[in-house]
Amino acid sequence: MEPITLWTPSASFRNSSNLAHYANWLRENAGLSFVDYPSLWKWSVAHPADFWKSISDYFAIIHHSPYKSVVSDDSMPHTKWFEGSTLNYAEHVFRNANKESLAILFQSERQILTSITWQELEQKTAALQQFFLRQGIRPGDRIAGYLPCIPEATICLLAALSLGAVWTSCSPDFGSGSVMDRFQQVEPSVLIAVDGYTYNGKPFDRREEVKKIAAAIPSLKKTIMISYLDTGSGTGNLDNTVLWDDVIQPVKEPLQFIPVAFDHPAWILYSSGTTGIPKAITHGHGGVLLEHYKYLVLQNDVKKGERFFWFTTTGWMMWNFVNAALLAGATIVLYDGSPGYPNLDVLWKLAEAAPVQHFGTSAPYIMACKKAGISPGQSFGLSSLRSISSTGSPLPPEGFDYVYENIKRDVWLCSMSGGTDVCTAFVGGNPWTPVYEGEIQGRALGCELYAYDDNGKEVYDEVGEMVIAGAMPSMPVFFWNDPGFKKYTESYFDTYPGVWRHGDWVKITPREGVVILGRSDATLNRQGVRIGTAEIYRAIDTIAQVKDSLVLNIEQPGGGDYMPLFVVMKEGEALTDEVRNSIKNALRTAYSPRHVPDEMIKVDDIPYTISGKKMEMPVKKILMGKPVDKSVNKGSVKNPGSLAFFIEFAQTIKRKTDLPG
Repeated sequence: MEPITLWTPSASFRNSSNLAHYANWLRENAGLSFVDYPSLWKWSVAHPADFWKSISDYFAIIHHSPYKSVVSDDSMPHTKWFEGSTLNYAEHVFRNANKESLAILFQSERQILTSITWQELEQKTAALQQFFLRQGIRPGDRIAGYLPCIPEATICLLAALSLGAVWTSCSPDFGSGSVMDRFQQVEPSVLIAVDGYTYNGKPFDRREEVKKIAAAIPSLKKTIMISYLDTGSGTGNLDNTVLWDDVIQPVKEPLQFIPVAFDHPAWILYSSGTTGIPKAITHGHGGVLLEHYKYLVLQNDVKKGERFFWFTTTGWMMWNFVNAALLAGATIVLYDGSPGYPNLDVLWKLAEAAPVQHFGTSAPYIMACKKAGISPGQSFGLSSLRSISSTGSPLPPEGFDYVYENIKRDVWLCSMSGGTDVCTAFVGGNPWTPVYEGEIQGRALGCELYAYDDNGKEVYDEVGEMVIAGAMPSMPVFFWNDPGFKKYTESYFDTYPGVWRHGDWVKITPREGVVILGRSDATLNRQGVRIGTAEIYRAIDTIAQVKDSLVLNIEQPGGGDYMPLFVVMKEGEALTDEVRNSIKNALRTAYSPRHVPDEMIKVDDIPYTISGKKMEMPVKKILMGKPVDKSVNKGSVKNPGSLAFFIEFAQTIKRKTDLPG
């Protein structure tokens, strides 16, 4: 049965889109004509060299030296792009500098909405660039940030990129141990940090953590301290430390851009590191430059002068992505603080005040707004809002309905899915096709994504492993300190040689839409019936008394299994027999009796990674009796205290079941 159509682009919306302009450009410059989005997508993956050359030409990429070829014949992960080209990501950002529009709008829990002009952004970036040069920073040197989502972090990113230095960052809510796990791998020369931050109305002093981090990195030449929490905190008695305000004094020298090779490292992002040291995922200047132009301008339809917001932290790839909207000439809107303080209206109030054209968030935030019963569309003036983007985890159909019923009827919902691995979306929005309830609109241009069955064959309209069969320019150029590409190969290519296995369940629908059904390594396989955990959570989200949940299926010797469901109840609610029966009925009705849990257990908290993902596999390993230190890297846990229950519970289930250990 075809799902409900929630939104259809008008003729004027489609015809005025950036994607339509690009399609017209292809017709005029390459003699190519496409009747619809699927035909354009098929061309983009069947002819990758032609497609990515067209992206370079259409966006007038500045190649300071010519490239020899668009793409090499090497298989993934050794594919080379635009060999011979030299360019600079930051140079393309600043060619949008103008006096008419703002570069940044910023708000925090303590700071009212303020603006930064392009002129101010350029001046401060130039000043920081000169400071880096005085420290001897050269292309390839690493610059690390321990920073919230504030304008200073954007300035640091752009100054590093402008010199060909390699940027890396962590949010200050990361503990010093997890930061050291990341930064020690890449040996930064400069650290920029805040003295603290505010979250949920509470101040958090981080000066001691900064001391520990700095002391653990022998490669550091200098630390820059930003007095963000306490304007009088100074340098915190750190050696080789200067104050931010002293560093960014105006300089005479103009901002310069050093051309670097297409695959020269731009930044280092990190895997969640749930079971070991996080992998240092390194992206190249040219790859992310082309990808960000393609996705933000063509798929997300961001136009010059529009306001682009995403709620994120500097420890999540979406922070890099929101800064990339500067490439489109947009004004980026940043927020630092809790999305629920003083209540869930805070970001919608910001969307009204900015005003925001493109609002980016996560599926859990949308579902939290739904459960809280708020109606932003009635409470705030959102007439400027053109699109709402959601990522981080699958947005269930009920989330789609909530957007159109309670936020805005005539809005383009761009559910998307990608990852740190490519710093973009594999699947997401396009301005030509309808939005169907529960479906992502389609596969992104240039992304040859399929669903594979157990035999490595393509399947349609049924669940399979998400794979990427063709290389993309924004795939990592390498993992830092990974000689021979060993970790890289093991991460993506251990199942299908030469084909990227992403680790998600996916279904390609008859409408060429996409449904993500959760991580394939956390699949619930009950008597041969496989179901993604996202589907279980979707059913449980309909139970009003339940705040959060975690479901696992633990295989037992002899072919049996044990499926516990852990639930966090809303304040004042109890896990009564009535609630248990509601959960059972919801799962039986939506799926099958096989997916009713064997046991329901009330817990105070569910473990999440720092980037906000439920830690299903680490908890499963703990419950299977594996040593805790081999099951989870506690430095990667946002709320490590939540693990104590599961460690104790593991001892309990040994007595209930015949699990090993």
